[in-house]
Amino acid sequence: MKTEKSEIIIAEEIIISKILNIRGKQVMLATDLAELYQVGTKALNQQVKRNAGKFPDRYMFQLTKDEYDRLRSQNVTLKRGHHVKYLPFAFTEHGILMLSSVLNSERADKVSLLIIDTFVRLREILSIHKDMSHQLEKIQTKLDEHDNQISIIFEYLKELEQTKQEETDFKQRKRIGFKTNSG
Repeated sequence: MKTEKSEIIIAEEIIISKILNIRGKQVMLATDLAELYQVGTKALNQQVKRNAGKFPDRYMFQLTKDEYDRLRSQNVTLKRGHHVKYLPFAFTEHGILMLSSVLNSERADKVSLLIIDTFVRLREILSIHKDMSHQLEKIQTKLDEHDNQISIIFEYLKELEQTKQEETDFKQRKRIGFKTNSG
């Protein structure tokens, strides 16, 4: 019989697909975590309630009806027609780490580490993305400045051309007044 010591493989994409942004925080729902931990959602929630002191609001919160309805409308959680008795809990990265300690299983420890590694990787990607966005903004600003400077140069050239044309027109105008005939 094989023990739980075998390596757990969960694709990073699966974990990423379960990370949601709610209340400006990256979180995962209890139902998704229970699926990854291979425990029932009810069992997971019971362990959390038994260890409520380990889950302050910054680690875990219960969704409001409005938040839950928005998630359903985006087809992220339940399918239409399914109903929940209780609003789901959302766990932050720290809450997920704490879950592994209250679930007290080797699978929970390994899955939590995979999830935390994914959170870290996402932060790195977002950081790189922010750096690239900042660099692009700087380039765009420089290009805008150059566009303005080029526009000013063209305006000066137009004014110079107009002044030259006015001088040429003035020199070539038909003279009026007394003319001497020499010839």
